Amino acid sequence: MADDFRDWVGRSVTRADTLTQRLFDEFDATLAPFLFEPGDRIAPPGLHFGLAPALPKADETGPDGAELKGLFLPPIPQPRRMWAGGSIEMLRPLRQGATVIRTSAISDVSFKQGSSGGMYLVSVEHGIADGEGTAIRERQDLVFRDPPREGVPPVGPAVNIKADWQVDATPLLLFRFSAFTFNGHRIHYDLRHAREEGYPDLLVHGPLQAVLMLNLAAEKLGDVPQRFDYRCLAPLFAGARFGVSWDAGTLRVIRPDGVTTAEGQVHARGTS
Repeated sequence: MADDFRDWVGRSVTRADTLTQRLFDEFDATLAPFLFEPGDRIAPPGLHFGLAPALPKADETGPDGAELKGLFLPPIPQPRRMWAGGSIEMLRPLRQGATVIRTSAISDVSFKQGSSGGMYLVSVEHGIADGEGTAIRERQDLVFRDPPREGVPPVGPAVNIKADWQVDATPLLLFRFSAFTFNGHRIHYDLRHAREEGYPDLLVHGPLQAVLMLNLAAEKLGDVPQRFDYRCLAPLFAGARFGVSWDAGTLRVIRPDGVTTAEGQVHARGTS
């Protein structure tokens, strides 16, 4: 019988950070021109992914480059970690120069048995507050599972994709987003490791796809949505151009072969 790790629910950690000019510049250099500009000295949507990240020392990282399980996240035995989705609630804007406190707490751990084996789902709740109180509430969902026995199939033949944005998934983009978020997970920059995990190429981050969908939504609405819910559906690989599309409040990230890799839904201000 699998361990349920329920005693890890409620474990929390608090970190501080400052919205410096350098953070603004790095975010812009990484993602421009695919950014919504909300106004002078106001953080663009998604910049909070780079605020107060975990900063594990080299001996506090696992073989995959990510923070060792058993420090904050439970010591789940399955080696392969993936970003499953989440929800972002933006209560008010963050401004350049503000000092923020990020409080992160494990809110749920569950085990599921699927056709490809057992997997753990871990949800982490984050609150980001400045001097005026909480500005962002977020839930991040992670999946831990064993690598597939036969690997992940490569991308199929390219099709004609209609999308509002066409983004080149270059290794430079992945490296810069990893650096901005201090994400050491090797599947995003170490091709040999990615192939050892069964992938045909480097993987595009789940949060990177969320940031692009969120900024496209803000551009279409003319304002940052109050809430954005999203889920990752299929792997998105480096080396090709992918699309980000908007359709009446639903957003999608689409691979060159037409497969939707992530999907999101916005809730504009003044709506439920």
